[in-house]
Amino acid sequence: MKSTCFVLKEQFNNLYLIKRLAEFQLKISNKKNYLGLAWELVNPVMQIAVFWFIFGLALKSNKIMEGVPFIYWLIVGISMWFFVNEGVLEGSKSITSKFTQVAKMNFPLSIIPSYVVFSKFYGHLFLLAIVISICFIGGYIPSIYTVQLFIYLLYALILTSTIALLASTLSMLIKDIHLILQSLMRMAFFVSSILYLPNNETVMLVMKLNPIYFLAEGYRSAILHHEWYFITHWHLTLYNIALVSLLFIIGSVLHMQFRDKFADFI
Repeated sequence: MKSTCFVLKEQFNNLYLIKRLAEFQLKISNKKNYLGLAWELVNPVMQIAVFWFIFGLALKSNKIMEGVPFIYWLIVGISMWFFVNEGVLEGSKSITSKFTQVAKMNFPLSIIPSYVVFSKFYGHLFLLAIVISICFIGGYIPSIYTVQLFIYLLYALILTSTIALLASTLSMLIKDIHLILQSLMRMAFFVSSILYLPNNETVMLVMKLNPIYFLAEGYRSAILHHEWYFITHWHLTLYNIALVSLLFIIGSVLHMQFRDKFADFI
């Protein structure tokens, strides 16, 4: 508990620093690209087009999903995935890649994964604004239910930062963690409701254990279905709160336990 409180305090005491470093990280990561920051949107749009062509036109013939045309159902459900996936993968190697830059400074190491993740969050907000605009044109007008989107945005940010904290610590100890994490994230993508909904109850139960399912359905409820998803599915809400809390505790304990030894692992 002491480790958890220390990491939490470090995060809250350095919110402004996290924001400034995230903005700097966003600039330098796209500095050498001709399109610059536009790549934060171009890449997701291209992937969405591919998934829509394969799963929407080729396999599903653009059928209705939960009362919604597949294209709207897809773009809303997948919109948060790009942020979570990139945030986790980039955050997992953040301490390894940046430790030498701050090794001789009195720097709060636990915020390194946080600001790397937050740098990806800006692109997610821009993409989400575009998705909401497309849905608005399609007749899905924002309502009071859209307010709950802030809950899922916050959860996506906390979940991604928590996994990044845990993975970045493990990657200092085990060099193969990043490769393992890539495989796990691919599994998490397909074992979720982003592209399809299974008819098998057992498969659906496994999907619900995946926090990506909660996020995808939460986004759809806020933008498309107009339902208070976190209330009507309170058991999933409690499960996801418990899951991210457990991951944060484990990540904080491991981070504090090995933090003073990071230099030995580099």
